[in-house]
Amino acid sequence: MNQDARHVPMISRAFIHWRRLIAINAAIILGYAIYKIVHDIPDMEYVHLLVGYHFGFTKRALIGALVSLGADRVPPWLVYVLGGTALLATAGLYLHLFKRTFGFSQTTAPLLVFIAGSPFFLKNFVKTIGYFDIYGCLLAIAILLVPARSFAFVALAACGSIALILIHHIHMLLYVPTIASIVVIRYYLNGHMSKPDLALGAAMAGIVSAVFATVQIHGNVPVSQAAFSQYLSSRMGSGGAATDALSFAYIWFRTLPDEVNETWRTMPENLSTAWAYPILIALHAPLIRYFRDSIRVLSSPLHRRVVLAALVAISLGYLVICVTVFDYARWVSSWAVCMMLMLHAVKQLPASGPVTPIALDDKRALGCAIVLTAIPRVGIIRPF
Repeated sequence: MNQDARHVPMISRAFIHWRRLIAINAAIILGYAIYKIVHDIPDMEYVHLLVGYHFGFTKRALIGALVSLGADRVPPWLVYVLGGTALLATAGLYLHLFKRTFGFSQTTAPLLVFIAGSPFFLKNFVKTIGYFDIYGCLLAIAILLVPARSFAFVALAACGSIALILIHHIHMLLYVPTIASIVVIRYYLNGHMSKPDLALGAAMAGIVSAVFATVQIHGNVPVSQAAFSQYLSSRMGSGGAATDALSFAYIWFRTLPDEVNETWRTMPENLSTAWAYPILIALHAPLIRYFRDSIRVLSSPLHRRVVLAALVAISLGYLVICVTVFDYARWVSSWAVCMMLMLHAVKQLPASGPVTPIALDDKRALGCAIVLTAIPRVGIIRPF
């Protein structure tokens, strides 16, 4: 009895360290967001809000087209309004998802630090505020939260995936595979394996693929770059940013061979700091072990095989992205986020037993968490 009484304060003292790390991470995210909004001037993020469907169907134009419905001229600060709203929605929905999956308690505090406090996740979304990556994450979290009781769940995921592709076609490999994997795990592996369900799911996948092909083939701007830039200039609002934004109009005229050639030409320089990625991933070792154990305790061998196949498919998609477009720090960060979201999907499958959580008094885990907390973000092209 006395030993138990002495043990409780010890665990509480250990929890204090993790609670402090949660508070520090929250302060870093908030402080970095304020710093970025005050000091950064959006350029490529801004030009995406200027491009709509004025010249017909155009790739990367859905958000700009929606903005054009309410504004003839687009102020540069709208980048931060939209990006900040997406960031707040993502953070709020993720905390709700974490509560539903793991709950908020002393025991789950280390998991929250390693996921929500990871420089791959919310911190890097602050760095890339105004970019399109976060919309895929936001949709994936929503698909993890909404009920998966009918085929409407599959249709919702397909419609959301189409919207992501219209925002930017790279989402076909960036977040759509993760969303598809969540659908398979939450819907098909939970008792919806009838032939009609499978056929309708295949049809939805075909529609999403057809939209991607349409964007690739018919999404080019049908006017000269000069005429296109002139139109974008007419959409600019006041507020100083945006002269440099027009220099990014060329990306709507780039072909896939153009992207690949530039990526491989600049690869030696852009990968010069790639040694940092394995180190950053290794610092998540306690979380990785927890994920591994969560897969091992799944009740069905079929479930384990499907989950492993999904993780491989998602990773292969990111490998294709990395040999095509050179924003490596963004891609590694989004890959890590997809792995974290897949953990939540796995926890919704039947398990044969509990998984040992990350111990509050694990000094190695605490050391890794302290280092991760101190890293404010990963970056866009190269780490840090």
